[in-house]
Amino acid sequence: MSESADPVVALEADIRAFEARQPELEQAHRGKFVVFFSGQLVGTWDTFDAAAADAVKRFGRGPYLIRLVGGPPAALPASVLYRPTLAA
Repeated sequence: MSESADPVVALEADIRAFEARQPELEQAHRGKFVVFFSGQLVGTWDTFDAAAADAVKRFGRGPYLIRLVGGPPAALPASVLYRPTLAA
């Protein structure tokens, strides 16, 4: 399985990318929601719902990272963080 095919590895890369840019994001986008996909900042939104809707439209089921700039990290259950696809 390649790095890009492993959702856990992809999400970890997005987390690292967010953390690397966090000081810059906090100065320019505090209180906004950001989306990272494939280690790149996709954009900023005013609400989680708007960020999630655009991420789903662009990238389907993901994985991608949505974070509130300046907020605490979200605590999500493992079932939300990792959903393996079922073979047909």
